Parts: sequence; structure tokens; C-alpha cells
Amino acid sequence: MRNFNNRYQNILTLIGRLILGGVLLVAGGLKAFKPAESANAVAAYKILPTQLAHIAGYALPWLEIAIGLLLIIGVSLRLATIVAGGIMLLFVASIISVWARGLLIDCGCFGGGGAIDPALAATVHRTYFIEIMRDLGLAFIALYLYFFPYGLFSIEKQAAPIEER
Repeated sequence: MRNFNNRYQNILTLIGRLILGGVLLVAGGLKAFKPAESANAVAAYKILPTQLAHIAGYALPWLEIAIGLLLIIGVSLRLATIVAGGIMLLFVASIISVWARGLLIDCGCFGGGGAIDPALAATVHRTYFIEIMRDLGLAFIALYLYFFPYGLFSIEKQAAPIEER
């Protein structure tokens, strides 16, 4: 496995940056220009007080866009992967919290969000599981990128000290 990583690390890092950065960029982009929907989606989790949830809902899309862009162009990679991984773990914890409390909501990950009809409970529970697995997968990509941040087409790689390349 070590040989495989040594041989393909540059391309794996590029693919990981594009996947994680692309997901964050798309998710943030879909929510950025619908701030009220994003704020309501965060409030639907009923974790934060309403005012704080709305502030988080307005800020989160722009944070996702910024981190996504940093990952895609390859700048401040370790910081971007820490924030991206933290965001993914926060999403996982939030979905688990909603599921454990029996709330039926659309996660709002890619826009929309809010309460869902109780008749769709089985579908929602299956969706929660899929969303948790997706976000855990993205968190593992962030972990890989933290340890192997420099890959193909990374601007930061050009400025990295020789020992780190």
C-alpha cells in the first residue's frame, strides 16, 4: 500500500482536492445567493439558538466557497483541510443529533432544507445514513490531504520548502 501511495500520491492528492473542494464549492454556491433558505436550514437542526443559527446559515455558504477555492487552487492546503474536515465532522454530528432526536428534516447540504412530512420518515432515515457516510468519506479525504497536501497543480507546492516536496 505504501508503494501505491508513493507512486500515485500526486494524482491522489489532486483528485482529493478536486473532490473535496468541488463539493464545498458547489454546496456553498447553491446556498450563497439564497441566504434565507440557508439560515432556515441551519435553524431546522434545532441545535443553536435561532439568531445564532441564522448567522451561521448566512456565513456557512461563504466559508464553504472559500475553503473549496483554496483546495481547488492549492493554497493554504493544511489549514483548508483542517477546516474542511472540521466542517464535515460537524455536519456528521449534526445529522446524528437530528436523527437521534427523531427530527425529520432535509439537511440543506446543497440548498433547501427544513422540515419534511412525517409520512416520509423511512426515506429520511435512509437519507440520514447516506449523508453521514458521504460526509465521513469527505472527512477521510480531508485527513489524507492533511498528511499529503502537495500534489499536481498545487500553487502551494511551488512555494513549499524542498524537504516537504
